[in-house]
Amino acid sequence: MLDFLPPKDTPQFGRDESGSLTIFALFMFLIMVATVGIGVDYMRFENERTNLQYTLDRAVLAAADLDQKAEPKSVVRSYLEKKGLLENVTSINVVNSAGYREVSATAISELPTQFMHLSGVDTMTAPAASTAEESVGLAEISIVTDVSTSIDLPALKEATKSIITQIGTKNGTWSNEISFSLIPYSSQVNAGADLLKYYNLDRFHNHSHCVNFIDNEFSQPELSLTRLLEQTAHFDPYTETKEPIEHPVCPIRPGSAILPFQNDKTVLHNYVDGLTKLSNPVADEDSGLDNGANWGLVLLDPGTRPVINNLATIDNIVPDTFKDRPVAYNGDVLKVLILVSDGDNTDQHMLNPSMRTTMSDIWYNAETDRFSVYQSNGNPNYWWPHDNSWQDHPYGNGDTRCSGKKKSTCVTEDEPGEAVQLSYVELLNLVSLEHIENNIFTHSPSAYGQWEGKAFSKKNAVAKDQRTKHVCKAAKDQGVIVFGVSVDAPVNGQKVLQNCASSASHYYEASAPDLKNAFTSIASSVRMLRLTQ
Repeated sequence: MLDFLPPKDTPQFGRDESGSLTIFALFMFLIMVATVGIGVDYMRFENERTNLQYTLDRAVLAAADLDQKAEPKSVVRSYLEKKGLLENVTSINVVNSAGYREVSATAISELPTQFMHLSGVDTMTAPAASTAEESVGLAEISIVTDVSTSIDLPALKEATKSIITQIGTKNGTWSNEISFSLIPYSSQVNAGADLLKYYNLDRFHNHSHCVNFIDNEFSQPELSLTRLLEQTAHFDPYTETKEPIEHPVCPIRPGSAILPFQNDKTVLHNYVDGLTKLSNPVADEDSGLDNGANWGLVLLDPGTRPVINNLATIDNIVPDTFKDRPVAYNGDVLKVLILVSDGDNTDQHMLNPSMRTTMSDIWYNAETDRFSVYQSNGNPNYWWPHDNSWQDHPYGNGDTRCSGKKKSTCVTEDEPGEAVQLSYVELLNLVSLEHIENNIFTHSPSAYGQWEGKAFSKKNAVAKDQRTKHVCKAAKDQGVIVFGVSVDAPVNGQKVLQNCASSASHYYEASAPDLKNAFTSIASSVRMLRLTQ
């Protein structure tokens, strides 16, 4: 077979394809250059936009500060001028009212393109808009503070009055839009008779005013107005005291009750000055941060509004301006819970249910201040601890006293006064458990077990830590800002407060002398400017 070959003088370029590769490579190069160029323009644009937005944000934040004495618009212009961006400003608006300022501004930067103009885009527009506000109005603050034996009370009082003043005052003017509720706590929280009377309490005594919350009540912000609450029994498991008992689990001393919803600076400062703690430094002092935190949240919850309304309109205890507080969580309000502690949660004592409303076996002669103990087995069956003898009647209810092993020697003698059988409510208001054990129940070797081991149960510290955690979670779930302040607290106490705080920046670890500084920082945070756009 013969191959066909073109004549030697036939041109070759008709089938030469090497030039098409050069054109394609040149085309791809141009695309790459254009892409890189567009990327460069967009990087320049984003840097310009970010710088403008950042500067505008800082400018409106500074201008909105109510402590700022300069005219707000001039503050915005000053910030932008220092960055060479003043010519970019398109608008500045300021809204002022009592205790409130809002500053908004817009700006536009026109950026010439270096590469995109080849495609017809000569400039890129970088817009910026920012709004900031500061308000000390419409705020509800619950300050939950430790007043147990170990707290440095003078330092606490000074710091608390300071934070009240700093939050409540702006530019020398006291705001009537801020409410403060102060909740002191030690082993329990003295809610006070006025506040507690509006709850459905299984009240069986009038000696003190505390509630034994059940676990579920620490996991929700609202405290039911209809469910039956358990009143804390009035008894002293700590000291050996009588008439009166020195350290009941529910505090009754002056300066220990909740102060709800106040905004009068003098009233608040006088209340803080009147705070007290247990005077006996030797006595053990339980700490119940869980109970304090729970009451602090209850006083921020809108479900408490009927109670506050009654305290305002019926009792005239709360200012009338707060009769519709607490406001809803989604309202235009700042809700703050401040927790202060110098220790750990410790065991909580609760009286045996069988002793809450029943009669005791102890009789008391008030005129002679003598007790008699009834014992059903044996005869005679009344123990007289004042002379360590068994008789057939309580002292004061007879006139014959017998002695001897078989009670064979009896004499008639005058017994002044009259003995009456005491209920446990009456008995435990009169004497502490240790006093009963050591001075009244002296005939029984099981006195300790009966008046220490069996008279009460305990909610242990681990459970109370969990309760505190649940309260704080419930608060944060509703948007409440939680601050934790540990004052020379041990490690576990610090951890509880750290976990409670809304963030690491909302937790403060302070010594007593530095407590005022910590509170000053919290006050600044509460009044912090909020970037809203």
